[in-house]
Amino acid sequence: MSELKPMLTSVSTLVGMAVVDDAGKPCGYVHEFAVDVAVDAAHVQAFVLKQRSGGKRKTTFLSVIHVVVPEPGDKVLRASSPPTKTPVMDDFLMLERDLLDQQIIDVDGHKVVRVNDVNLAWERNEATGEAQGLRIDEVEVGLRGASRRMLKGLPATAVDSISNKLPARAIPWGYVDLIDRDPARRVRLKIEQEKLAKLHPSDIAAILEELAPAEREAIFTSLPEETAAETLEEFEPKMQKALLQGLDSERAADIIEEMDPGAAADLLSELSDEESDAILEEMEPEERQDVEDLLEFSGDSAAGRMTTDFVGVAATGSVADAIAALRAFEGDADTITEVYLLNEEEHLKGVVALPRLLLSEHGTELMTLSEGHIVHCGLHASDKEVAELFDKYNLRSLPVLAQHGRIAGVIHAEQVIAQLREG
Repeated sequence: MSELKPMLTSVSTLVGMAVVDDAGKPCGYVHEFAVDVAVDAAHVQAFVLKQRSGGKRKTTFLSVIHVVVPEPGDKVLRASSPPTKTPVMDDFLMLERDLLDQQIIDVDGHKVVRVNDVNLAWERNEATGEAQGLRIDEVEVGLRGASRRMLKGLPATAVDSISNKLPARAIPWGYVDLIDRDPARRVRLKIEQEKLAKLHPSDIAAILEELAPAEREAIFTSLPEETAAETLEEFEPKMQKALLQGLDSERAADIIEEMDPGAAADLLSELSDEESDAILEEMEPEERQDVEDLLEFSGDSAAGRMTTDFVGVAATGSVADAIAALRAFEGDADTITEVYLLNEEEHLKGVVALPRLLLSEHGTELMTLSEGHIVHCGLHASDKEVAELFDKYNLRSLPVLAQHGRIAGVIHAEQVIAQLREG
């Protein structure tokens, strides 16, 4: 038996539609659309019907394959077999209850959108006209879906003629994945988790800020550790704290380890001593030591703003040595603008800008490429002093020196910008 081309419909079109049997006797009206996610998340398994019986509303279950596909303009659905007793519904996704008016993430639009309707497609048997399936096609998030619901009650042809003139904004069902349900039986959704993780951290943060706390926590928890760390750095301290407190100590530690040490120290300083200590306890020794060292300094000093992630190379080395150090660097490569030349005591002896390094021969001695004047500050320099140095010398980064000229860390321009925004 061949299949006919699917006929399109929607949740808003079908909900409330009367259902009759072969003799024309009422069976009820369409109340819900049950999807057995464990069996087939792409098709509606059955209609949930409501009918008045003896002064009470009776609920029944009508399998989609026992429905004759309606023709355009039909005002009722015809059942080829009688509805059955409603099973336990806890394991089903209900399209109207669990999807309509819920928020989902539009990855391409970098924003959170609201579900206005769900587009469906009838799949029918050519010989019998009975439905072989009712496929979930798209999630409507634009004016077209919203207009259908607002105009409900008018003839379907009139609704279609109006709504079809409006721009369509829909997300294919294949891009929508279920996370899990909260106690209120609402479904939290994500769109192509891998694609979400590839967005810029600032875009992910902007999306999460639009979500309710439960949805925000669910999406954040599902992000890869490196992406979660970069995203966490984009939030205001209050939001950072709330997200971190929603994680267990081990998961929080895994994310903190991926953060810039300075940003990690700032974040942990916002937590209680008990919470901070629990996370530090779960961290790897080297990363923990870096963060603990920074926690000793005031947050509004150079030491409190700096990161200990920088590329240091022996002052006696060559361009080839610097390139090898860059390749071995495990921090955020996007922040690297300069390589710092150090002696055996880690005293700062020179600074080489990345462009000069990359344009030089591998055998070139690094000290011959060093900047003529090295701008630096001390551990206790104030935010104002640091900002003035960046402004005066048009710096890309600023080394922070401890006693005797030993380099303790580096402040990047983006950290100064963040500090100015806070002010």
